[in-house]
Amino acid sequence: MKDLQRRRDSVLDRAVLRPGDVVLDVGCGDGLIGFGALDRIGPEGRVIFSDISAKLVAQCKASLASPARAGGQGGGALLARCRFVVNSADDLRDIADCSVDVVTTRSVLIYVDRKDRAFAGFFRALRPGGRISIGEPINRFSYPEPRGQFLGYDVMPVVETADKLEAFFDREERPKISAMMDFDERDLIAIAQRSGFGNIHLDLQADIKSPRAQGWTRFLQSAGNPLSPTLEEAMIASLTPAERDRFTAHLKPLVESGIGAERRAFAYLSAEKPAS
Repeated sequence: MKDLQRRRDSVLDRAVLRPGDVVLDVGCGDGLIGFGALDRIGPEGRVIFSDISAKLVAQCKASLASPARAGGQGGGALLARCRFVVNSADDLRDIADCSVDVVTTRSVLIYVDRKDRAFAGFFRALRPGGRISIGEPINRFSYPEPRGQFLGYDVMPVVETADKLEAFFDREERPKISAMMDFDERDLIAIAQRSGFGNIHLDLQADIKSPRAQGWTRFLQSAGNPLSPTLEEAMIASLTPAERDRFTAHLKPLVESGIGAERRAFAYLSAEKPAS
């Protein structure tokens, strides 16, 4: 949660929110960015919660309606400052031209194949002088890994088994996550510029560090993203019982001790629509 709050604050800080702004949070998810924006734009400001998932949009609305979020006085005042839209990031059909002051995203464009179209929609929705502030992981910094590396861990002693796992992910996962791998920070800048934005600024945070030590069961049941199988599912699907045992015997101590080299990068891009 601390990491998520840090990402939220980094996106909102770069949005330079002002009292009375209308904020369009694209890919709002469970509302992390939008709720934070409400606190910064004052009682005259409004937030549009937009997501491709009707369930998540409804969840945001229900959360804002709860008395707990409204300081025990009911959520009517907050709801009056919000709008809820079910749109994909690359088809903001329900957002009028030149109707918002700020567009925000956090880890949204990694799921969008048509990134140029998404940026064009952001540009169209913004009023002259409006701003975008987006935060996106740069997965090209982390993948593909060299042979003998698996999720940041040295698996050269069991490299043939790791190769079978990688082949499984290449076959079953990679076609589903092409949008996560088809861009880097330079592409974000180029797309923003092609879309007509100016005053473009990008901050890249890149780290190579030891991973956090964690329990094996948690690691085994985790997935790199919502579209991917868990490691446990991949091992069952691609390895024999003997291979699973050997791979576990090697990798488990590394995971539980945090012995590896994790690569992560995250880009924050801000830009403006020309005032005229």
